[in-house]
Amino acid sequence: MSRFAQVIVIAKDAHEVMEPLTRPDEGREWHQCFESIGGRWFDAWAVEFTRLNWHGLLAHLESLSWPDPYSVQVLVQDEEDDCFGLWMLYEGRLVELPLPHTDRHLVPGHTVTGVFTRTDRPRHA
Repeated sequence: MSRFAQVIVIAKDAHEVMEPLTRPDEGREWHQCFESIGGRWFDAWAVEFTRLNWHGLLAHLESLSWPDPYSVQVLVQDEEDDCFGLWMLYEGRLVELPLPHTDRHLVPGHTVTGVFTRTDRPRHA
């Protein structure tokens, strides 16, 4: 099933932790690889999924040994989302932070994280 989604991971001093996710691994549910997009001031990695095959990604990211778990931020935008959602580690779990003027509607079997909409977007009749 075709389903586009972008995921960005931002984390301090996490090159060693993220390096395995930059290489193919047949043992993972997903086959796309993260690419480093960080620069001088921050460490970040991005991936674009082209299929609905990344259900285990957030749990996998939770399980990693982050050198600074308080710096981990995960941004996710599915193809029908109005904007990126933000997840951060709290007590070892990736938890979505509520963003003002947004709402998430779960759509099992259609998306991994649901559809994320802006509630302040003007709707045309």
